Amino acid sequence: MIETIGVVGSGTMGIGIAQIAAQNGHQVILHDHSEEQLKKSKFNLEKVLIRLVEKQKITDSERKDILSRILFTPKISELWPCGLVIEAIIENIDIKHQIFKALEDIVSEHCILASNTSSLSIASIGASLKNSNRILGVHFFNPAPLMPLVEIIPSIQTSNKTTDSAKKIIESWGKTVVLCKDTPGFIVNRVARPFYGEALRIYEEGIADFATIDWALKDLGGFRMGPFTLMDYIGNDVNFAVTESVFKAFFYDPRFKPSFTQKRYAEAGYLGRKSGRGYYDYNKINNNSEPIKDKVLGTLILNRVLCLLINEAVDAVFMSVATAKDVDLAMTKGVNYPKGLLKWGDEIGLEVVLNQLQKLFDFYGEDRYRPNPLLRKMVHENKTFFI
Repeated sequence: MIETIGVVGSGTMGIGIAQIAAQNGHQVILHDHSEEQLKKSKFNLEKVLIRLVEKQKITDSERKDILSRILFTPKISELWPCGLVIEAIIENIDIKHQIFKALEDIVSEHCILASNTSSLSIASIGASLKNSNRILGVHFFNPAPLMPLVEIIPSIQTSNKTTDSAKKIIESWGKTVVLCKDTPGFIVNRVARPFYGEALRIYEEGIADFATIDWALKDLGGFRMGPFTLMDYIGNDVNFAVTESVFKAFFYDPRFKPSFTQKRYAEAGYLGRKSGRGYYDYNKINNNSEPIKDKVLGTLILNRVLCLLINEAVDAVFMSVATAKDVDLAMTKGVNYPKGLLKWGDEIGLEVVLNQLQKLFDFYGEDRYRPNPLLRKMVHENKTFFI
């Protein structure tokens, strides 16, 4: 059993992972080259733990124990005792290569090396190592202590032993683990693209405004947030960067084509809540338009977005990115969708989904609407995913 966990990077994600490991009884060594960032992270963690005590989630004694298990250090050499090190730094492949090369010279040959990357190739990260069979992706969702999902991504170099060991550790922390292939966006960031992309396309065509599209997805579809509210929450710059990254990584597949609307909003500094203005104005709430609550229009919007989401989930199964069960788990546990998309497709009727996509494909003539071959096959054979 691995006793000591290392975390590289003490930003929001890094400190969250360190908290999880310490709460589960591990000794944790948290490294960041910036002493100022380490002090800030420790201060923030202390505040989080005090709130947990106030909410009676943990005792004060447990709070002290958790803090005592974490060593905050600017020295990467301090990570030598670790059996698992999780890197949670900036999404820059060159910097990650430097970190993993340094780690390989410090930790034992049995130590598992993991990246929390949400968009970079694990195979590419592992290429910097002499022994690349011990690296894999371990992708937490923000905030890490609260979000139940973790995507585990073995690369083509990763050994089965490494994958199995990492899965057992993360599951022992009470997380829901899904296994996925080392492909762009993994499961969640790949399958979720139409939630944003098609909503933006519907707006660009003049079919409905931001508020009406959000109303349709939230009130009629049961999503916790509409796409524009969610993009404002995430940050338009961040969401656009992920979309652009996935688009490039898929060799410019039209399904993932970014939106000029989002690009212009990001360029204008309309980043969402953090800048005070995004698709909505957060400084002057009364300036925002009210949704047009037309059920016919709302249903049209919902069905169009939902069918593209289901098609993308089907593609993830078709391309062996993950199992049908793990795809649905990922979307419900990772981004809080009201239902697993494949189960939702079963309920709507896969033939209905296929017909909707075919109409869009016939009308627009664009590959973004092409129905997946597996969807066609399942309809032809009268099969479903779960029902």
